[in-house]
Order: sequence, then C-alpha cells, then structure tokens
Amino acid sequence: MEPLAHRVRPKTLADFVGQVHLVGPGGPLYGAIERKHLFSFVLWGPPGVGKTTLARIYARTLDAELFELSAVSAGKADIRKIVSAGATDHPKILFLDEIHRFNKAQQDFLLPYVESGALTLVGATTENPSFEVIPALLSRCRVFTLHELADDELEQILKRTKMKLSAKAEAWVVERANGDARQALAIVENAHELYGKVTEETLQNSLQDKHLRYDKHVSAFIKSMRAGQPDAALYYLARMIAAGEDPKFIARRMVIFASEDVGLAQPTALVVANEVFRAVETIGLPECRINLAHGVAYLAGAKKDRRAYDALSAAMRDVEQYGNLPIPLKIRNAPTKLMKEEGYGKNYEMYDTESLLPEKLKNKKYLH
Repeated sequence: MEPLAHRVRPKTLADFVGQVHLVGPGGPLYGAIERKHLFSFVLWGPPGVGKTTLARIYARTLDAELFELSAVSAGKADIRKIVSAGATDHPKILFLDEIHRFNKAQQDFLLPYVESGALTLVGATTENPSFEVIPALLSRCRVFTLHELADDELEQILKRTKMKLSAKAEAWVVERANGDARQALAIVENAHELYGKVTEETLQNSLQDKHLRYDKHVSAFIKSMRAGQPDAALYYLARMIAAGEDPKFIARRMVIFASEDVGLAQPTALVVANEVFRAVETIGLPECRINLAHGVAYLAGAKKDRRAYDALSAAMRDVEQYGNLPIPLKIRNAPTKLMKEEGYGKNYEMYDTESLLPEKLKNKKYLH
C-alpha cells in the first residue's frame, strides 16, 4: 500500500493547502497554472511543504510529460535519455528534486536544454538557490519561496486522513511536525499501523525516528561553538554529517558564525571560515569532513564578540521604526550647482568627528 502522504496528496490546486502567497488567487503560480503558462522555475522551501505536489499539479494542468529525478542519484545520462526520448505533442517538464545536489558540471550540461526549451525545468531545493544554482541556469528560472506550513494548515491536512484524532493528539502531532506535512502524516500513519488507533499514548509509543531535523542539529552546533565547547560542537557536527546534511550548508553556517559571534574579537575567524567553505566546495565528502572539523575546533576556541552583530540589529530596528530619515546635507553628494547652493556637501571633512547620523538619531550609539 502507498504511504499515507501519497494517498492524501492533492491532485488539483483547489485541494492544495498552504503557500497562499503563491497559489492563492492573484498569486504568481495560481496565475501561471490558470493560464497554462509554460516556464522554468525553482521551488525553494523546507521539507514537506508541497514542492513535489505543486510540480505535479503544474505538469498535469499543462498536459505535459513529467519526468521526475532526484539530483542525489541522477546524472547527465538520465537527462540525455529524457531529451532523446523523441518529440511529442506534449511539453517535457523535468522535476529535479534537491537540485542543489547537482554539481556545476551537471548544471552546465542541463543549461542548453532549458535554454532551447527542449526541457522545462521545475527544480526543488531546501537550500538558497542563489548559492546552489549556477547563475546562467538561475537566470532562466523564476524562484518561488515556500514557507513552513502553519498549525491550522497542518490540521487541515490531518483531517484528510479520515483518522480520528482527539484535539490533544492533533496538537501533539502538529507541534512535532515543525511545519512539515510529510512528517505529520508519517507520525500519524506509524501510530495507526502499530496500534490501530491514534492517541497521545500511541503517538508517543510509535515515534521511532531518532534523527532530529537539521535545524535542531544546527542550533545545538552553533550554541556549542558559542559556549566555547569544541567537543560538543564536533559531536553535533558528526550528527549532521551522519544525517546526510550538505557540508556546504554547514560551512556556510560557520562563515556566518565567524562574523556574528566571533566578530571583532578575532577577525581572522572569518578568513578561516571562508577557507573552510572553499575547501568543502573543492574537495567534497568524505574528506572535507576534516576541513569542517578543523574550522569547528578553531571557531569554538576563538574569543567571542557580538558587538558588530548587535550594533547592526539595533540599527535595523531604527530603520524599521523611523524609515528613511533625512541624511545630513554635509554628507550628500552635490553633482549640480543647485544642490551645492542648497548646502549639499557643505563643510564636509573626511575625518569628521561630528555625528553623521540623521538628526533624530544624532546621539545614538550602536557599536559599544
């Protein structure tokens, strides 16, 4: 029997739950599907929020041939086989799941087929496409961002299972699913298969998955480095690697940590973190684990200083609260005579000691 998640998967946009900003009336995907507009796009969002389902609905609505590949196992030969299958009256849509797993050479190989229209690409990724998809391919695709499902949206999906859940059992599932519909359905299905009913007790007893989602791994990983505990940080690094996390994702978090947490206390941390990221890109698994461990040990042992990060956060709050406050005239450019007469650039000194902040924030101190 098919997994529950497949059995309740919506076949039409009318049955789809969530992502209203994309598929609700007036949304870009809603309009594209309504008009049967054929174009390439990338769906970027966390697991279990509808990326595969949307791709299938899109292909079905356009009466297209849908070819589904996972970038984890697929290669150039798979793409070549799809293209050489022969022309038909139906467009060919390639749904490439986890497109971020395709390396640069594979993406370069795919590019001319997308460019010529031989294939319409629908990519799915949990990673930022700006980092993971080559610019030439990305420029030929629109990127749509999907969000974690809200609690009420997960509840709607659970009701489609036709299984009786008490309010407490439903809340228990929703809390542990973390916005992931596939996770929610798997939890319910496990309890029902093992015990024939879904209650708080059977849910707790049946939950066998020991792998925490990577966001929890990352939280523990970052907090361990922040606390200066390399042993704990290396342990959570090992957990992420064992769970199949993309090493570039881990390295990117380390680059962020180098500025956010180490910051001004040890500026070389950013240099080290960047070099680790480059090494990971160049070497790949399994050897790049050593580079990651090197960087983690260094960052955990480095002195910490969050002043630059905290200063930016405070400045961002003021920007949000006050909007575009007038910039002092003395630091405005004066490319025209009229602007000079208005006082633009007047009395500007390169090493001015007077505050150059807008008047309303003149005495504000961000960097302490």
